[in-house]
Amino acid sequence: MSKAAIAEKEKFVDAFAEELKAAKAILIINYLGLTVEEVTNMRKELRENDVNMKVVKNTYLRRAAAKAGIEGLDETFVGPTAVIYTDNADDITEPARIVSKYEDDYDVIDIKGGMLEGKLTSKEEIKELAAIPGREGLLSMLVSVLQAPVRNFAYAVKAVADSKDESAE
Repeated sequence: MSKAAIAEKEKFVDAFAEELKAAKAILIINYLGLTVEEVTNMRKELRENDVNMKVVKNTYLRRAAAKAGIEGLDETFVGPTAVIYTDNADDITEPARIVSKYEDDYDVIDIKGGMLEGKLTSKEEIKELAAIPGREGLLSMLVSVLQAPVRNFAYAVKAVADSKDESAE
């Protein structure tokens, strides 16, 4: 292998290590068995939600993870591996939600594990996280909860006004 090729690969590992270091959520999946169209659709949905997906050789992945200071994921770097990650701190649940949806739809996807905000995460924890509504969903629920007392008060006032109208007639 030429020195230029080695230097190019080392440059890739360094750049990928920086991306992993900045990531707030990292998921490791096996996607083997998806059609090109299914992978393209998943990548598109991930990209629309500010989430990256890369297919990386396991040896490069191990080196990048080591350079990024990520420990404990080496056992997930086996077989066909895709790394799904985001540096969006506003919603670290989005990658888990998207991947879990595709895992449910297509039996061939297997979540191997991951890391959320620097903490190792199992497949089960990722699935639980995916069940939590996203930021927009939670804000919508909060608004609904805050509006309920005002709405109930308005209904009570309307009922009193209606009953006074009926008694005046």
